[in-house]
Amino acid sequence: MDMAIIKDIIQETRNVRRFIIEDPLKDKIIYEPGQLINLYLNTPMDSKPHVRSYSVASAPDDTNEFEIIVTDQPGGLMSDFLFNQVDIGSEVGYKGPMGVFTLPETIDRDLYFVCTGSGISPFRSMVNHILKHNIESKNINLVFGCRTKEDLLYFDELKELEKINPNFNYHIALSRVDEEGFHNGYVHDIYLPLIKDLKDKPLFYLCGWRNMILDAKDNLSELGYKMVKDIKIEVYN
Repeated sequence: MDMAIIKDIIQETRNVRRFIIEDPLKDKIIYEPGQLINLYLNTPMDSKPHVRSYSVASAPDDTNEFEIIVTDQPGGLMSDFLFNQVDIGSEVGYKGPMGVFTLPETIDRDLYFVCTGSGISPFRSMVNHILKHNIESKNINLVFGCRTKEDLLYFDELKELEKINPNFNYHIALSRVDEEGFHNGYVHDIYLPLIKDLKDKPLFYLCGWRNMILDAKDNLSELGYKMVKDIKIEVYN
């Protein structure tokens, strides 16, 4: 386990914070977009540290920093620790980054990043990495679902990326409100019509709430999409 320092804390929405984390003992942290880190918390009740995984939300930038986003979960040991017990300068234990929820070596078909809540984290990393380095790709569709406009994460940043990159499309579904300029409903209502008449299957990445992922897997399986080959998943409980 390595030790890092909370360098900055940003209140993104009413119950989500961005944590900028720095490892002062490293010149740079090497990782692939989409990977995750494990944070460790020692509690008096446990004989071993409590562990929680978070997808890295920042794109690799050859520094010794990375960013995660955390939702305040009532009763959650790690979220309580991060929201109520740490401050800028606090130390945290971590391992990683690690994981295989990553981009293919060659992006030879359209990408669909479908997510809910903090499941947007790995896709923010992937989109910024692809666009920043002008990596050859086809169309990139980010489909993000949350409850209300106030729950949107990285909204201004992603809208700006969409504006300056013609092959990047940012779609938003709000499930609890009917807001002008946004789709009222769920992520499935957005991606299913878009892929209905496609000749070539795009590659789907699913990340976020378990029920969304199960429904998306069922929807795509009925259309002939196969796990691993056509669908990659990262489940958040």
